[in-house]
Amino acid sequence: METEIPAILRAREQVAPERFTFHSSRMRMTHVTPEQLKAMDADSDRCAVELSDARMDVLGYACLVAIMSMGLGYHRTSEERLHRRTVENGGPAPVVTSAGALVHGLKTLGATKVALVAPYMMPLTRTVVDYLGHEGIKVLDFTALEIPDNLDVAAHDPLRLPGIAAALDHADADAVVLSACVQMPSLAAVEEAEQRLGKPVVSAAICTAHQMLRALGLPAHAPGAGHLLSGAYAEAPLPG
Repeated sequence: METEIPAILRAREQVAPERFTFHSSRMRMTHVTPEQLKAMDADSDRCAVELSDARMDVLGYACLVAIMSMGLGYHRTSEERLHRRTVENGGPAPVVTSAGALVHGLKTLGATKVALVAPYMMPLTRTVVDYLGHEGIKVLDFTALEIPDNLDVAAHDPLRLPGIAAALDHADADAVVLSACVQMPSLAAVEEAEQRLGKPVVSAAICTAHQMLRALGLPAHAPGAGHLLSGAYAEAPLPG
């Protein structure tokens, strides 16, 4: 997310007047395990307070599976709690989680059936599948790349992803999730994947960018980021 969200915002600056700055506070994690994900999530309050010191206009929580591994529907709990931390610190800001954003982005597209690519080990990938199912989104097929090291996830070649997605059973899917992880890069391959698969393709980072822009009250569009940010859903409402 620290590379793809700024890239999406820079692309938007080519077609819209708003200008953005990007700030981050990091939660530690080296291996994508349930134990480290739980410890990471516990550190999110500190990050929200640190960022609200600088009076952010919107905050994004960048680990999808950390949220999903904490229990079904947990993104709502997290977003409410972290927003409360910003209020308590005198810098109130809306909070978008990548987990909630993926759910909402797919619903914005009207997608109830998807195919999905994730870098996680199989048990965590099944957690993602179950989480989406609980939100009314059926995962018809998925692949778990089973990359345990977080740095290796970031180093995965995004140009491999269209071929990986094409091997999934996606014929009846309404959309394809090219990266169900904000750490695994995919932005460079999203438009190629859409052309190859013939349907909308999203990632956790793209959905997060869409929801952050809407939380700012701005039209959510950016060139080169697939159908969700094409402008067709620029004024889509935030989740109720």
